[in-house]
Amino acid sequence: KAMNFCQIDCCRLGGVNEIISVLLMATKFNVPVCPHAGGVGLCEFVQHYSFFDFICVSGTLQGRMIEYAGHLHEHFLHPVEVKNGSYILPKAPGFSGEMKPESIAMYEFPTGPVWHRN
Repeated sequence: KAMNFCQIDCCRLGGVNEIISVLLMATKFNVPVCPHAGGVGLCEFVQHYSFFDFICVSGTLQGRMIEYAGHLHEHFLHPVEVKNGSYILPKAPGFSGEMKPESIAMYEFPTGPVWHRN
């Protein structure tokens, strides 16, 4: 066995189709998938892949987890929700990665006001 865990990164793979391919290969070789979610918006994105893995591919939570970074969620319209150490299935449609317009305006480079502080 070449690896014990597969840590997908939804922003480095080529989209949903590639991620599904990795989930299917991991299941075929009995390798649990534990998505990387340590950056801005990654928690919001990867939750969907873990839910998909559980519901449509592997059918188990055994040996699975999702990385969690507890900051910067306030910048998203539909931030990830975690209760008792578990991600909660989002209620809003979409991929949960849409940022608030005021956050984009504040941090847009190089025009955002955050880049012009003294």
